[in-house]
Amino acid sequence: MMKWVGMSFLFALALLGTTAPASAQDKPPAIVYVVPVEGIIDLGLAPFIQRVLDEATQVGAAAVILEINTFGGRVDAAVQIRDALLNARIRTVAFVNKRAISAGALISLAAENIVMSAGGTLGAAAPVLAGAPGAETPPVSEKTVSYVRKEFRATAESRKRPLLIAEAMVDPDVAIRGVIDKGKLLTLTTEEALKHKVADFRADTLEAALQPLGLAGAEVRRAAPNWAENVVRFLTNPVVSSLLITIGMLGILIEIRTPGFGVPGALGVTSLGLFFWGHWLVQLAGWEELLLAAAGVLLLAIEVLVIPGFGITGALGIVAILAGLALSMVGPGDTPRFILEAAARVVVSLLVALLAALLLLRLVPRLPFGRRLILARGLAADRGYASAPESDAQLLGKTGRASSALRPAGIAEIDGRRVDVVSEGELIDAGQSIRVTRVDGNRIVVRPITNPNDKE
Repeated sequence: MMKWVGMSFLFALALLGTTAPASAQDKPPAIVYVVPVEGIIDLGLAPFIQRVLDEATQVGAAAVILEINTFGGRVDAAVQIRDALLNARIRTVAFVNKRAISAGALISLAAENIVMSAGGTLGAAAPVLAGAPGAETPPVSEKTVSYVRKEFRATAESRKRPLLIAEAMVDPDVAIRGVIDKGKLLTLTTEEALKHKVADFRADTLEAALQPLGLAGAEVRRAAPNWAENVVRFLTNPVVSSLLITIGMLGILIEIRTPGFGVPGALGVTSLGLFFWGHWLVQLAGWEELLLAAAGVLLLAIEVLVIPGFGITGALGIVAILAGLALSMVGPGDTPRFILEAAARVVVSLLVALLAALLLLRLVPRLPFGRRLILARGLAADRGYASAPESDAQLLGKTGRASSALRPAGIAEIDGRRVDVVSEGELIDAGQSIRVTRVDGNRIVVRPITNPNDKE
């Protein structure tokens, strides 16, 4: 009996010995997503990073690593990425390889961990204005510097990093004894960042960075923008967005000036739709900007189609369009100079569209394909069209007297005949002398004779 008990015990131990290592062996490795942050930080980068954060959270990844090598970019784009990192429900790591300057510094500070490669740099985040290449960089307002400085401080505070060091990266007026003097902007090397507790680890490669993070042997999944995100980045490019505005307004202006709804109107609406769609996805345009621009187009159409001349309705329409388009190109943290530049791009796009519309409306009727699109202005007699009656044509240059008041149409007696006439626009009293100036079909156009000697 004891023999069977002993054998059963040994058999159970053998099973445990064989199954335990197997289960540990079958355990899948941790998953790490790697996101490249390179070149200029633009508005299209924010939705890409947000998508990767959401995807990594859904699959239960261990971390998302941002591999950063950038000189910076748009402040509003960096703020969106910063918010996404602070709100992420997954571990985030900034691997600075080789530099995280300006907007890149804010993104790095928003990650839970910062790993820097040898010879890396982090900082120099003072907001600047874009200018001509080689030109001196104009200063920004204190309001803008204060805003960016507080964004850096709040980010460092959230991640338990040195607050003054974060502020000194933005504001040269911040001095730290033994670190940076007043009047200079702070940029940290890899060793300085480690010394001042800004960076957590040093690693020269991504594989080496996984070791101190406790992620050695993890499955690395490198993320890349999908086609939709590439399209958004293309549509929000300043040059492309200005071109979309020009084409959109050109199509709408031509459609307003020509009856019906055809190719110009469809092209214009599509172009403006692409403009607002791209800026909507990067969280610049909202319902307010969309409704403002639509109201401007409606006011402009009323001015052209309903109200004669050009007055306050048309002016309000143009202002509303300018405001809607310009506001769709700016975001939080943008400087007043940047806002003015955005408005200037919109104004230039509208002026180009207006000039192009005037040019096309004058040239298209003369082109071979344009003649097939526009009704002929002349009706040839050899094709069966009859001109004015011969009797009416003989009245050209004749004088007479208005039998009734012409306001502007009425009856006149010319060459012994009572005929229907119309003045050139002015009001002519009954009994006043008149002269026939032209005969257009069945219209006999007259004008008053002001000089008594101007008679036949």
